[in-house]
Amino acid sequence: MTWVIDTCIVIDVLENDPSFGLRSATLLDQMLGEGLSISPVTFVELAPAFGGNLDQQEYFLEQAGIDFRSGWSAEDTRTAHQAWNLHISARRSGILPKRPIADLLIGAYASNRRGLITRNSRDFRRNFPDLQILEP
Repeated sequence: MTWVIDTCIVIDVLENDPSFGLRSATLLDQMLGEGLSISPVTFVELAPAFGGNLDQQEYFLEQAGIDFRSGWSAEDTRTAHQAWNLHISARRSGILPKRPIADLLIGAYASNRRGLITRNSRDFRRNFPDLQILEP
């Protein structure tokens, strides 16, 4: 089972973010032996960071040891379905702020794998309280 990497972590490393670039790269290096992957949602979200150049994006991910070919499963869909329903119910009652559906999809994907590497753990904790999360 792989660790799923949130989009922000990949961008931190790609852009050598002054606050998070080194910390994110170090954590990914530490977890590389356990397997690293991104969700199909993150793959799509990364397109602008590579100017839409698919070859460059795939090359970067391959060189970083990040699997991007693992597909979305039926279990991922079920997990996302449940999480989105709970999120919308809580949001309608005024308990939760709006969150992009991409975060729910990434969280659902990570829930069916080893866990999630992100620097935005709070964005995932409410909807996925049992998700193992690592932060740089």
